[in-house]
Amino acid sequence: MLVHVVLMRFDDPSHAPEAARRLRGLLGRVPEIRALEVGLDLTRSEVSYDLVLTTRHADAEELAAYQKHPEHQALGAWLRPLLVDRAVVDHLVP
Repeated sequence: MLVHVVLMRFDDPSHAPEAARRLRGLLGRVPEIRALEVGLDLTRSEVSYDLVLTTRHADAEELAAYQKHPEHQALGAWLRPLLVDRAVVDHLVP
């Protein structure tokens, strides 16, 4: 199983709840997503990101298909202009 983790920092943290709602909406609409979790930061420390997205995929090909899916592309077009920083880690779990 391939786990895709994305940390997002918004220009205005008040955008994070709407982003979380929209990201959760991908589950069930994008078949390449096996599982999806979204969390909002609670501590708001100077090193915190505002939102974390974790998705699970069978393999790298399924992750790539998810990233090319029209629903993901449309959400990304809305989301990217609101971000000031983003970090990604893709890792394998048994």
